[in-house]
Amino acid sequence: MTKRSIFAAILFSSVLILGACGAESEEGQSSDSNGSGGDKIPIEITWRGTGESDNIRRYLEGFEADFESDNPDIDVVLAPIMASEGDYFSKVALTMQSSETAPDIVSEDTFMLSSDANAGYLASLDEYVESWDDWDMFIENIKTGTTGEDGSVYGIPTTTDSRGIWYNKQVFADAGLPEDWQPESWEDVYAAGEAIKNSDSEAVPFSMNVAKANGEAVSMQTFEMLLYGTGETLYDSETQKWNVNGQGLVDSLEFVDEIMNQREIGPSLSIALNSSYGSVMTQDLLPNGGVGMVLDGNWNIGNYLEGGAAPLDNVDEILGFATFPTQNGEEPGFVTMAGGWSWAIPENAQNQEASWRVIEAMSSKESQADRAVVEGTLTVRKDSAEDSRYLERPLIEPATKALENAHFRPKNDLYPNVSIEIQNAVEAVASGSMTPEEAATSYKEAVTGIVGEENTY
Repeated sequence: MTKRSIFAAILFSSVLILGACGAESEEGQSSDSNGSGGDKIPIEITWRGTGESDNIRRYLEGFEADFESDNPDIDVVLAPIMASEGDYFSKVALTMQSSETAPDIVSEDTFMLSSDANAGYLASLDEYVESWDDWDMFIENIKTGTTGEDGSVYGIPTTTDSRGIWYNKQVFADAGLPEDWQPESWEDVYAAGEAIKNSDSEAVPFSMNVAKANGEAVSMQTFEMLLYGTGETLYDSETQKWNVNGQGLVDSLEFVDEIMNQREIGPSLSIALNSSYGSVMTQDLLPNGGVGMVLDGNWNIGNYLEGGAAPLDNVDEILGFATFPTQNGEEPGFVTMAGGWSWAIPENAQNQEASWRVIEAMSSKESQADRAVVEGTLTVRKDSAEDSRYLERPLIEPATKALENAHFRPKNDLYPNVSIEIQNAVEAVASGSMTPEEAATSYKEAVTGIVGEENTY
């Protein structure tokens, strides 16, 4: 216990130091010496930074300039946390534990919002949204993702998304596959992958997130996309019990095994298990014909538009986006997982009123459309969806259609723990260290230990 206490103290001290350095390096000066006599209120915005390909930063830099010109009393301070998706959640939670390190506004993945609210990290926004007319313009089922188990609103939705199969049309043409491809079952996906493998192309036939280093992307974009396509669910919200016995669990892991090991139509483990998998696959290999199909999110369109990490002149001539099929073509024929991010105010934030002013501005019709266009995500406001810039984006139709059969992650505090076990199972199968049946058994044992046997089915 002594060693753990010492480690915790060192880690917390590091956060204090990094937080101070971060604010100073971001603005070139500390927030107390912003060159305006200390009259401005510094509002620090924290999100998961991704370096040079950071589309959120691109959006925020434009917002910052416009907002500060209209609100000279507020200094917007951009303070990203550079971390993998899995590490971001723990690092941002650590900063929110103290008023010394808590940002004023934090980007919360909606799957973490409920547990962070229950932990006391987030301030309720009820008093703000009750008198905010714009709240009615947000899509109702998206708003539920930012509502805690106690019924209070803890975040304002910023983006939502869908998932499907990105494919390179030239790789498809070389393999004799159609340009307007739409698989109707998992077998169709296997067949397309084998056609690419047997062609003259050197492209990786099919790729998906399988490395636990990539965190929630493995759980949501791979495993749950597959599981919900079998007709099963991960969690029964009515009985509040977790699925640990379903055949769909095994079938989903068998899909991973088929791709990576049996048919060998997936990427090498050096790529698949790398923490940089996402950027390598979607920003390099996919647009350049190095991979035929990638199971991933619609937001990648932001990479291919002007100003993105891998801009393409004619996106829809090079790439396609197909909805992901149900296992055997069961109605309605396709499936997607939907999620999204939100802006929240930490309970320990020191300037909550000013923070709300910034969130309110970031949540306007125009600003929401700006972010959706820059990032390539789907907007959460009904009126923003009518913006001409949004409607003119390439491949917006199939990405939006996928939402017609969208499923959402469990709103349960234990989901993050269960998610880790999903990641362990998927990587074990992808790497060949476990068979699908062995991984499913290991998953059952681990999840039962987390939630209790009485809470499983």
